[in-house]
Amino acid sequence: MPKNSWNDYSATAASNTDVGGVNIDEGMSPSDVNNAMREILSHTADVVAGTVALSSINIDGGSITGITDLAVADGGTGSSTAAGARTNLGLVIGTDVQAFDADNLTADVSDNLTAGYSSDFEAIGNSGTGTQTLEISSTKENLKTLTINGSFTLAPQTVNSVIALIATNDGTGGYTITTSGYDLVSGTYNNAASAKHLFRSTVIDGTQVLEILEIA
Repeated sequence: MPKNSWNDYSATAASNTDVGGVNIDEGMSPSDVNNAMREILSHTADVVAGTVALSSINIDGGSITGITDLAVADGGTGSSTAAGARTNLGLVIGTDVQAFDADNLTADVSDNLTAGYSSDFEAIGNSGTGTQTLEISSTKENLKTLTINGSFTLAPQTVNSVIALIATNDGTGGYTITTSGYDLVSGTYNNAASAKHLFRSTVIDGTQVLEILEIA
């Protein structure tokens, strides 16, 4: 195959028997030496001018300047500015990623709160008559409310945490609450109609404690 560009040259020297169709094999005509050199120089000029794209290239040092911005699909950012690069990469600060704030709390760094904060609460609904296991998750807050409408069993959460539950008896009352899984239960539950209590469930290192406080 004629060697019409740098991409056609072989790393095996013996395989390069022509340059642009000019024979450079053993016994070549002396008149072809000049023609072969001219072909090599034209191939080099094509690469410099960018009219021939190299099929592969290895850059292991130095720097590249003055080029068109590399597209994201080619491993670049598609921009020559930091703001443009963030936009093209979907990393706009304040839109795609959170801006740095020294006051942000992180899960693995100790900190000191200097202002109050509030929380949503989970309205569990009715207690029913089965087992009500306290839980926390992205949709189950540490603060909860519950309407007691039947005798049921209360069980602790499975992770280290404190859960505060406001539980109100319905207009009938007379129900019984049993507990399961607590190491200690303090306080007394009043099963009178409409009675209201604070149940505080604490789990620390495998120890489960339930505190009951009548508030109305």
